[in-house]
Amino acid sequence: MGSHSKYVEKSGENTGSLWKTPLSSSFYMFIGEYTYKIDDKKRLAIPSKFRDELKRKAVITRGLDRCLFLYSMEEWEKIAEKISQLPFGQHDSRGFSRIMLSGAMEVEFDSAGRILIPDYLKEYASLKKEVVIAGLYNRVEVWDKETWNDYKEKTEEELGNIAERLKEFGV
Repeated sequence: MGSHSKYVEKSGENTGSLWKTPLSSSFYMFIGEYTYKIDDKKRLAIPSKFRDELKRKAVITRGLDRCLFLYSMEEWEKIAEKISQLPFGQHDSRGFSRIMLSGAMEVEFDSAGRILIPDYLKEYASLKKEVVIAGLYNRVEVWDKETWNDYKEKTEEELGNIAERLKEFGV
């Protein structure tokens, strides 16, 4: 794994990691893909390595592409601050602010590392029994498994074209 291997931890059903960079002991990156089930009481377990960074509380809200975003409290404060700076006079800014902020809910982890997902968020993301929990840098995304697989398949087919378009960003 090279010189950074001591900073990688693995966890979950599928390969996934939480990276701790050698430059900063307080910087974490969520990565990996995990499959879990929502129990009969509407609770969802979050991978333990993700919980280590999320601590006891997190914020879950509507995400893009019909998934949910789960943020640490610290990261949510940064996101909410940026959203609050959007120009109120612009229609798109108001719409984005309303959807992201009104959909947000603080959640606490129970002793088994589960969170309760509110019904309105389950409906928004069309969550059924099986879900995929994906780590994406500063956030965790929660997807209905079937929706995720469809999205991932379509995106993978276009990956070469997407990479070409992202070239201007240095990716």
